[in-house]
Amino acid sequence: MIKFWGRLSSINGRKVEWALREVGVAYERIDTGREFGGIDAPAFIARNPNRLIPVIEHDGLVLWESNVIVRYLAARFAHGSLYPDDLAARFDAERWMDWQQTTLNPAGRDAFMQLIRTPAEQRVPARIEASRAAMQPLLALLDAHLAQRPFVAGAAFTMADIPIACEVHRWFGLAITPRVHPHLERWYATVCARAAAQPVLALTLS
Repeated sequence: MIKFWGRLSSINGRKVEWALREVGVAYERIDTGREFGGIDAPAFIARNPNRLIPVIEHDGLVLWESNVIVRYLAARFAHGSLYPDDLAARFDAERWMDWQQTTLNPAGRDAFMQLIRTPAEQRVPARIEASRAAMQPLLALLDAHLAQRPFVAGAAFTMADIPIACEVHRWFGLAITPRVHPHLERWYATVCARAAAQPVLALTLS
């Protein structure tokens, strides 16, 4: 059985939870971080010296970094579907997963932190506005990309859809921009309908 340290209020924890449900493997989630604590425990630090979630342990292998965990689960349990066999298709999925972490997440993070995790009297409106402005061209880019294909990496649902959908879920939950991207909306509705996604993408932000 896979052990999974994380929490579902974390975007990175949601990625791993969804991937675990998608591949259908038995797992135990140990709620960790923020209100659950645990990241300063010696046993946790031994698994991840960064003291960050998520972390998984499987057959003696310990992994941290959410997108790496999603890749591992896809490769180990869904090779040929979530983890494409074709090298070009696989690296297409890989690059979109990296784009989520390096580009999409930093753009939207400030608005989320300000609106959800910062008391109203301490919020800095300029940071929210800068985040909103940074997200607009990225949402348009994603919409244009999805106009040409059903899923992020092509004709089929792959590991690439998981982190990007978790990011879009977080952004849509803030409700600070008009939802005017029809291809993005079509794709998001499709992935939300997946049985493995529903317990994750139905969560409210916290």
